[in-house]
Amino acid sequence: MSKYQENKFYIFNTLTRKKELFQAMNPPHAGLYVCGPTVYGDPHLGHARPAVTFDLLFRYLKHLGYKTRYVRNITDVGHLESDADEGEDKIEKRARLEKLEPMEVVQHYTNSYHNAMNRLNVLPPSIEPRASGHIIEQQMMAQKILDNGYAYEANGSLYFDVLKYHKDHNYGRLSGRVLEDLISNSGKPGVRDEKRNSVDFALWKKADPSHIMRWPSKWGEGFPGWHLECSAMSQKYLGEQFDIHGGGMDLLFPHHECEMAQSVAAGGSDAVRYWMHNNMVTINGQKMGKSLGNFITLDELFSGSHELLESSYSPMTIRFFMLQAHYGSTLDFSNEALAAARKGLIRLMSTLKVLDKLEPGEAGSFRVDQFEEDAFRAMNDDLGTPVLIAHLFDASRFINSAYTGSDSITAPDLEKLRKVFRLFVFDILGIQEEEEDKEIGDLTSDLVNLLLTIRLEVKKKKDFELSDRIREELAGFGIVVKDKKDGFEWEIKD
Repeated sequence: MSKYQENKFYIFNTLTRKKELFQAMNPPHAGLYVCGPTVYGDPHLGHARPAVTFDLLFRYLKHLGYKTRYVRNITDVGHLESDADEGEDKIEKRARLEKLEPMEVVQHYTNSYHNAMNRLNVLPPSIEPRASGHIIEQQMMAQKILDNGYAYEANGSLYFDVLKYHKDHNYGRLSGRVLEDLISNSGKPGVRDEKRNSVDFALWKKADPSHIMRWPSKWGEGFPGWHLECSAMSQKYLGEQFDIHGGGMDLLFPHHECEMAQSVAAGGSDAVRYWMHNNMVTINGQKMGKSLGNFITLDELFSGSHELLESSYSPMTIRFFMLQAHYGSTLDFSNEALAAARKGLIRLMSTLKVLDKLEPGEAGSFRVDQFEEDAFRAMNDDLGTPVLIAHLFDASRFINSAYTGSDSITAPDLEKLRKVFRLFVFDILGIQEEEEDKEIGDLTSDLVNLLLTIRLEVKKKKDFELSDRIREELAGFGIVVKDKKDGFEWEIKD
């Protein structure tokens, strides 16, 4: 029996707002589409969260036995400053400010994004299409929508008729928005009179004379609307219906709501079977992002150069920081949280070193089979990384205890523990050793064990004052010592 048959993997489906058993259309295959970045600036912490979240999903689906095609797009055209189809194209604006060609901007920041993802140990997707490379596919989809009566042409632009669509289907089904409220909140028709209603959105935009990125079409020279690219490219590479569409919570509306409407209008049915959204990274309770000017780039995090940072943080510390919270919960930035993540990561990597040195003995208190079952249960419950990490720390306490002679483990169990521990840390969580962590991890483990061994000898000589002092000094560094009948065990507390 294959892994994917043995494990029942549940994910939270944004569309139904409940956990659902993931069952791919054609097991053991799975199609995953994730909205990638608009490449007009250096990647920041907000970009890292969806990348790490869906890298985790990609890794786990592959481990469960699914042959997974992971498509993550690059938005290099059509994303305007306003969701109301107004303002400059974000990339053209950057190109104008930096006096570059738009594709120079695209290439520079795509390279920057890839470099940051490599440092975070994010696996490359199976396919990484660009919007500008799929103009024909977008025009074809727009024409289908027009032919089916859900779009209208106006002054060289093509708009999606939301009210017409809503009569036959339900606009707002994914995000929970009420169309009447959207209309009343946005007032009368949009800034441009060519729109029939302010909630309508562009499938194709006529290019102003100053607009650089433009392509010919039967409606006139222009460029595709932002929402159209994902609908066209996901179906090109994953088929008319595919398994999972992911992205950040900020894309739920309007981007993903519009994607859903486009797919139904063009093909008559939903293209996506499961919608997954990671929650936001916040700073002082506000979403972190370029539009608010409160973002910290990944390079600034790695170097510690931002004014809000008290120190630099390694790529694996950033990754571990994000994995300690469930992907569906808000992740609030703070130096304290990052420092705690660094401490926890050091503890985890130190445990791996101890595990390599551990010698087998008699049967002990730890149940490796139960540990493995609990770890899989955590991951199968909507990628429950906080619970998984708690199980890893439980195992870590036992490993340190066994290393100091306070507990024991048989040779077969030790072999399995090494295999399972490494599987979840390296293959599934995607943590990798860093030079700094190797040095600190080894040093921390060796020094603590040396001090506690000396402390045992001190206690035997009944020098309890020195024994207590060693314990207190270690506690000051966050190291909690537990005395056992025949030894000791220790752990690093946040």
